[in-house]
Amino acid sequence: MERITANEISKTFMIGVKRRESILSRILYFFSEREEKKKIEVLKNISFKVESGEMFGIIGENGSGKSTLLRILAGICKPDSGYAMINGKIISLINLNAGLKDRLTMKDNIYLVGSFFGLSRKQIKDRFNDIVNFSELEDFVDTKIYQFSEGMKQRLAFSIAVYSNPEILILDEVLSVGDEEFRIKSLNKIKELIKNGACAVFVSHDLESIKKHCKRAMFLHKGEMIKEGRSREIVERYLGRN
Repeated sequence: MERITANEISKTFMIGVKRRESILSRILYFFSEREEKKKIEVLKNISFKVESGEMFGIIGENGSGKSTLLRILAGICKPDSGYAMINGKIISLINLNAGLKDRLTMKDNIYLVGSFFGLSRKQIKDRFNDIVNFSELEDFVDTKIYQFSEGMKQRLAFSIAVYSNPEILILDEVLSVGDEEFRIKSLNKIKELIKNGACAVFVSHDLESIKKHCKRAMFLHKGEMIKEGRSREIVERYLGRN
């Protein structure tokens, strides 16, 4: 089953640019509140598919368009042209801390974020202990989140996400969460979900992880797809170009 079908996705941003100008020009720009804009083509006709039971890797330098592509897949922003067809419940882990409220307890945050991820109150209640145990934060259930370290917040958010019935996971460097033992446990949980029919799109600068865990991958460079194929071949092409 095709979980993700991306077809000819393109995205352009307009950014302000600074230029040398006379004092008069600066005054005119100040009062007109106009700023010279430059068009940046972030993604150029990107097409690929991801099947159920697959972990698909995306690699590329900073600024290659990886994060923008993930945000389009997650529905956070829209492409200028092309489209992404999503077949299944998608959960984005681009920003693990998104949705957590500092002034609420861990327990309250589990119910809040679980509802964001589409779970009913009964479903959250039924999975509450699993979420807490997986996060390894049993001693902090009644603690307010502002007292958590960043690592604790990430572990909590990840734990809620993987117990929220995801069929498509959008992962941005997520396998760097926590210590080595927790990273291994997190990866095994992702593999379990994928084995049961989910899929994952995995962006990482850790090329060894891409080779090890992704059968297929894609290499982005300045918004263009340079190559898609077996992950080892894609990593070799990336390293050969840099």
